[in-house]
Amino acid sequence: MLRVENLTKHYRGAGKNVRALDAVSLAVGPGEFVAVQGPSGCGKTTLLLAAGGLLRPDAGRVAIAGEDPYAFSPEARARFRASRVGFVFQQFHLVPYLTVLDNILAPSLASPSANAPARARELMAHVGLADRAAHVPAELSTGERQRVALARALLNCPGLLLADEPTGNLDPASAKVVLGHLAEFAAAGGAVLLVTHDPLAAEYAGRAVKMACGRLVD
Repeated sequence: MLRVENLTKHYRGAGKNVRALDAVSLAVGPGEFVAVQGPSGCGKTTLLLAAGGLLRPDAGRVAIAGEDPYAFSPEARARFRASRVGFVFQQFHLVPYLTVLDNILAPSLASPSANAPARARELMAHVGLADRAAHVPAELSTGERQRVALARALLNCPGLLLADEPTGNLDPASAKVVLGHLAEFAAAGGAVLLVTHDPLAAEYAGRAVKMACGRLVD
């Protein structure tokens, strides 16, 4: 479902050259839940963004379901991401003035579907938010906001979920709920790549690798 080969990415500025990724290769197949662990600044988020078609690497190749997202135009790449990849971030990135229902429906703007409203309500029920459809993010707990973000990531039935520290802002009970949903997605045949420094989060993965200084080291 996901294969990255020899990904390299530099950040340049103010006379400095930081190699965030140093020839990283990794594959995640259907039904796999893979965690990448490592300290802040080791390149985990850069790996996730590059793998998801959000940040073009300087070298190397990304393949999602056999296709290179960076071979597409920016508009086609956005449509490809919306239909194939779900993203769950630590900061949620919910639109503050939209309701829970409308936040979950946001990916349908890039990949329209007549079934989207019914799918959104099904997901709200699945993550325990059926009674929150008309609420805005400010009226939700932190754990509920992350569940909205998870439902949004699942709206278009992607084959791949990419999660960047999704439990970083959550209490242990809420974290277990979110991680349980990620594990459930993998058990149903989806592919999950989670980057985290939380040992609890990594325990839910079927495979864990460690990252340091832009490289996979274990």
